[in-house]
Amino acid sequence: MKVPHNDKLQQNDLSIAEKEQDLPKEIMEKKQKGLLKTGLTTGTCASAATKAALLTLLTKNSIEDVQITLPKGEVVTLNISWTKIIDNSITCAVIKDGGDDPDATHGAEICSTINLTNNVGKIVVDGGIGVGRVTKPGLGLSIGSAAINPVPMKMIIQSVNDVFETYKQIIKNNGLNVTIYVPAGEEIAKKTDNPRLGILGGISILGTTGIVFPYSTASFAASIRQSLDVGIALNSDTFILTTGGRSEDFCKNLFGSTYPDHSYVQMGDFAGYAVKQCYEKKVKKVIIAGFIGKLTKIAMGVKQTHVRGSHVNMDFMAKLALECNVDKKVLELIENANTARHVSEIIDSNNIGDYYDLVCKYATDQMSRYSNKQLLIDIIMFNFEGDVIGKYSK
Repeated sequence: MKVPHNDKLQQNDLSIAEKEQDLPKEIMEKKQKGLLKTGLTTGTCASAATKAALLTLLTKNSIEDVQITLPKGEVVTLNISWTKIIDNSITCAVIKDGGDDPDATHGAEICSTINLTNNVGKIVVDGGIGVGRVTKPGLGLSIGSAAINPVPMKMIIQSVNDVFETYKQIIKNNGLNVTIYVPAGEEIAKKTDNPRLGILGGISILGTTGIVFPYSTASFAASIRQSLDVGIALNSDTFILTTGGRSEDFCKNLFGSTYPDHSYVQMGDFAGYAVKQCYEKKVKKVIIAGFIGKLTKIAMGVKQTHVRGSHVNMDFMAKLALECNVDKKVLELIENANTARHVSEIIDSNNIGDYYDLVCKYATDQMSRYSNKQLLIDIIMFNFEGDVIGKYSK
């Protein structure tokens, strides 16, 4: 079977992100050996809760577990946590199991309330408490709609249709309302990118495969693309790519109101991937901001970000110091340093003022490879108090 051209491009881009992913040694070893436990998405959980609620309504019996067919055909069984019957409405809940993934929604109750209507043959799915509402363009969902992504929406409707295959007469005489809600969704959403993306009031119901793959490169990459799409839809042509929340906060203090919130994207370890996406989406300029550790890894080159031993890192950092004409004693201190932060202490105590700018220059050169040298790139290095200690523009 031929792989579509766009899919090939996406796979090539994800291979860049895969090389950049910087995980703890024990997690990386488990991932490479296939020992990390997979989980199930919020979309799969919502589908199971919906199917169980409908079966409860039609059979008059509480359901202990249901089977759901995932988008690629695999069948999974989910346990139903609880069932409530109020008048003609049935609610069922599934506890989300994210496997070994550090997922904010792990352990959350994903609930579905269903009731029959007079709108014959019509299945209406909406979000309730704890499911966010879309307030910005660029997400592929209508503004004002519930943040239930297309694949989960299809799965929910399919789970309903699977039941109606057995109970055909019911849908011939009735319609069905389905409301997905997440009791703790509003609190959980604060730990996600939803507020920045304009998804307010709760989490998103997500999942393109139905399965959560722990520490998924594809999942983080999709989050970066989504953030860029929202910003572009709101007319941003410059993005601030930060290595995390702290560097983002420092950038906001530095730039004030110059850039709107939707121009900020937390790229984590995926600098090369994020820059390539900006280039492909025809962004004008990126500003990359972080601290000495991550920016040094970027400066070393994406292919080396997995290197954890101090030897390679310190050799590289010593090489840069040599370009700054430091004396032999300082060079030896850097070669024997424990961490990049330790190197910065040596640099500061010896007043090597242009060292940080050189790190930024090397990082800029590396990032230019991912934009065909067509993208304007600024790199800013902060110290841990939020002061700018290095920068470079290209």
